[in-house]
Amino acid sequence: MTEADVRAAVAEGLPGYEIGAIALLGEGVDHRAYEINRHLIVRLAKSPDPDETAREARLLTAVAAVAPLPVPSPAFVIPERGCLAYYKLPGVPLLELPQQFRAAHAASITAALGELLTAVRSIRPGEAEPDDQPPGEWLRETAELYPAVAAHVPPAYRARIEAFLRAEPPPGDHSLVFSHNDLGIEHVLVDESGTVTGVIDWSDAALVDPACDYGLLFRDLGPAALRGTDPDLTGRAVFYARCAVIEDLAYGLETGRARYAEKSLAALEWLFPG
Repeated sequence: MTEADVRAAVAEGLPGYEIGAIALLGEGVDHRAYEINRHLIVRLAKSPDPDETAREARLLTAVAAVAPLPVPSPAFVIPERGCLAYYKLPGVPLLELPQQFRAAHAASITAALGELLTAVRSIRPGEAEPDDQPPGEWLRETAELYPAVAAHVPPAYRARIEAFLRAEPPPGDHSLVFSHNDLGIEHVLVDESGTVTGVIDWSDAALVDPACDYGLLFRDLGPAALRGTDPDLTGRAVFYARCAVIEDLAYGLETGRARYAEKSLAALEWLFPG
């Protein structure tokens, strides 16, 4: 995946568009994202799946129609290249801001994101697939990850985490709703006042347990994320948050992305209280 690939994709998707600066914006397991002229984002799949790219573009269009917050709206799509482009949303990822900033604005941010999650539940696109891994499987995978991170966990939390890993998971008798399915703070954009300016990366959006995304918000933003939520949902959200914090800690340590490890260790205070 070279700069020439990016130029070729833009020339095909936006004929006549003049390219100035190109910068690698970020890289994940499946994609690389480039910033063009500081306002166009072009994302290319490492292993293109045309059907999946087209499906994601349709979902983004459906989300944009109902979302109370800005979301990426496709500028062009080239499914055979695994290419999806959209104009850059304002703001910076909440993950990049200090813990003190996140704590100060947690209530207003989670309120805005809660409205978003409620709004997108109304979407019933035929291409949205279920992603309903049983809670027991979540717990098994978390237990497998834990030994790799245990030495980095402060001693005060180790026994509490290990007790959680031995406990019974919640029942899996929940209904499914359409949701972002990866609503960590790396995908939430905010401005200097703490106002949410966008929610990005809907590539994992699916029909899921509604408690999953609330669990990720609880993991990253603390108890404010669960205030006023249904008690049944809250219990499962706490479970997902505890599993997800071990996953994020492992990811941060393995990749050297310190922000993931730092926010995961900070979250142990409310995820595994004494």
